[in-house]
Amino acid sequence: MKITGATNIHKLGGTQGTHAARNLMQLTHSPSCGCSACGSGSRSLNSQNGPVGDNAFEMQSAAIRFGHNVTREVGQDLASMRARMVGVYTDPTVARLRPVRAVLESLEENMVPHKLFEQVKCEPNEDSLQAAIDFARLHNFSHFVAVGGGSTIDTTKVANLFSVYKNDPLLTFVNAPVGKGQLVTQPLNPLIAIPTTAGTGSETTGQAIYDHQSLGAKTGIASRMLRPTMGIVDAWNIDTCPVEVHISAGLDTLFHALESYTAIPYTQRSPRPQHPSERPAYQGANPMSDVFSLWALKTTVKNLPKVAADPTDKRAKEQMLLASTFAGYGFGTAGVHLCHASSYPISGLNKKGPQYCHPGYEDVGEAIIPHGISVALTGPAVFKFTTPSNPARHREAAAIFAGMDMEPAEWARLPDSDIGQLLYDQIVAFLGKLGVPMGLSRVGYTHSHIPALVDGTLPQRRVLSLAPNFDPGVDVAREHLAGILESSMRY
Repeated sequence: MKITGATNIHKLGGTQGTHAARNLMQLTHSPSCGCSACGSGSRSLNSQNGPVGDNAFEMQSAAIRFGHNVTREVGQDLASMRARMVGVYTDPTVARLRPVRAVLESLEENMVPHKLFEQVKCEPNEDSLQAAIDFARLHNFSHFVAVGGGSTIDTTKVANLFSVYKNDPLLTFVNAPVGKGQLVTQPLNPLIAIPTTAGTGSETTGQAIYDHQSLGAKTGIASRMLRPTMGIVDAWNIDTCPVEVHISAGLDTLFHALESYTAIPYTQRSPRPQHPSERPAYQGANPMSDVFSLWALKTTVKNLPKVAADPTDKRAKEQMLLASTFAGYGFGTAGVHLCHASSYPISGLNKKGPQYCHPGYEDVGEAIIPHGISVALTGPAVFKFTTPSNPARHREAAAIFAGMDMEPAEWARLPDSDIGQLLYDQIVAFLGKLGVPMGLSRVGYTHSHIPALVDGTLPQRRVLSLAPNFDPGVDVAREHLAGILESSMRY
């Protein structure tokens, strides 16, 4: 399936923008697509005509090693794997810090050949990814190590992918409708991910997100094949993380947990795949993802304010690191929805529009709304919108934010109609205590930006399809998104 017109959607206004968005939405469910979501190609597993919910979910994730100073073990791991040449990927800031030094010393002590790439970009784009890919192809790495935050881990996943698919361009595997969305079928090289922030959970998942500059929004590649072989989650590696990064990364964990816990159930995701290999990575809420997501939500609500108030609180930081990994297990199977979908244009359009630079990120050298902040900006409005889909789960979330302010019996007596506003108020209060910008207007967006933000959100079908209480029809979806963004202008 050839996708055209996607890269210029952000430039279209009024009727043109509406038509472009409609075309993108329709392309993702075209009868001629051939993907499992469209019902064409080989014979389906469905015994009925028309869309039906899936009857299974799969939970796959990376092996995780958690502890203190376990980064020192990576050289032994790679020596045991008989690594011929290891590509170590990081960013210019982390390259100067202890985690990278520990990795390089461990590789040298165990006589593992390696090359260092230290030009990973915070908020990767096509150009930075291509540089990472070129480096991997040049040195023909047999194994990879990613040391850094989500941007580094995602960049390394992409470098690994295209070191195997040596002749394919980036858009081959990028999610439709921006890219071709082809399935990754070949096994990739072993990748060990070593996170230095407590937030993205990228060490557990098969997702790689980047800033698609011409679209003015983020997109990415999703495949189980991208999943790291192992995540080394070292409590010592987050000691040098600035408090602003702790907060932004922690908010990513918070909304990973909350979105995956409130995503549509896996049995409502339709239709069933034609082949088990086509079951998507993001499958909807399920009993296993619920356990991880709920624990991550409770742990983040309890510990993120402690880290914000005292970045030297080692216990709270360790708990946030675990919460990040737990949330990765949860959303890596269940998926995320509206907060993440809208965060991609909020981050992407900022570089051409408001030019906001979040405090603590001045060293990046360009306008930036960090990912966790961009996700949080719509959080209160999103969960007020989604509450009617499952008042019980949203009631539970509100109780977690409220802590012990109310007795269980009082929560039980509240009518469902009150839960959405209550959860909205609880999230607003939580964000306010962390010093998060209170609404889109606080990062420079105005009501005039809403059509472009909607246009940048509509193509995020991979996550919008998991949003509860959300009508996928283009006109209604546009109305829903515009309403959420309007409600997110100021809290």
